[in-house]
Amino acid sequence: MIEGAVLEDVRGFLKGRVILTAAELDLFTRLDKERATAENFAKGLECDRRCLTRLLDCLVALQLLSKQDGIYQNTERGALLSSEHPETELPMVLHLNSLWESWGGLTETVRTGSNPKGKPVTERGKDSLKAFIGAMHVVGRGLSQEIADSYNLAPFKRLLDIGGATGTYTMAFLAKNPEMTAVLFDLPDVIPWAEEGLGAEGLLERVECVAGDFYKDELPKGCDLVLLSAIIHQNSPEENLALYRKIHRAVLPGGTLLIRDHVMEPARTHPPQGTLFAINMLVNTKGGDTYTFDEIKDTLEEAGFGEVKLVREGEHMDCLVEAKKVA
Repeated sequence: MIEGAVLEDVRGFLKGRVILTAAELDLFTRLDKERATAENFAKGLECDRRCLTRLLDCLVALQLLSKQDGIYQNTERGALLSSEHPETELPMVLHLNSLWESWGGLTETVRTGSNPKGKPVTERGKDSLKAFIGAMHVVGRGLSQEIADSYNLAPFKRLLDIGGATGTYTMAFLAKNPEMTAVLFDLPDVIPWAEEGLGAEGLLERVECVAGDFYKDELPKGCDLVLLSAIIHQNSPEENLALYRKIHRAVLPGGTLLIRDHVMEPARTHPPQGTLFAINMLVNTKGGDTYTFDEIKDTLEEAGFGEVKLVREGEHMDCLVEAKKVA
């Protein structure tokens, strides 16, 4: 009997759990360094040999590993999950692994309105925060270039990148506009990773890294372009209003606020990725959500911004909303 599409979707978590466990054990990085038998692997990892063998064989079936004469090695797909790969996707997988427990609380969240298993990424420890920051870099590597190419950055002189993480978008914007300088604002634990990434690109002379918490602190002033990239979905409407007001105080007169995020259609059923991400916010934040354009516009206008426009539509958190601080 051929399994129906619904059951196929439901069973998807089985494959996902196998890959998450392999990433948690860092199997793909180890196989990047040398091929191994299950027995050698089990000794090195201090794992049960029988159980590890079943895991490795499943990864072969998923075409992430190959197996010949009992020896395992990465396939081309599997190599992308090694930390040694120049375009590694491992940080995103580790971040998804950190979400496993909170998603298990979805039923309780729907019943009661809160998730007893949910915890903000900043409260899950430094390893979880590092995985999250790395995941944002994985997602942003290509998308940041696409966003920078799609938006006219020529008029701007100084960028404020709020929650800029490793500087992925700062790098893309500065590459597009060689005359631009920037301020990257993020948590104290994140700033060293930002400085490392920006330093590797030779951009530290053009970027000032400022440590702070946008929930508690005022924002650096003197910029004519402010970027909120994948920030507003983690906030409640009240938190976004408070943040927009801080930005309005900080940005220069005539300056622009640019928001990158999911922008939902009025019925809130499209884009599909946005509906899933709204669930992700339900189980991982106290008040986060995905928002429609009208919801974003109304809150921006309440904070004092004008000329609010949807300047880019997309399916994968690649929408752009632009707002102006009237001079």
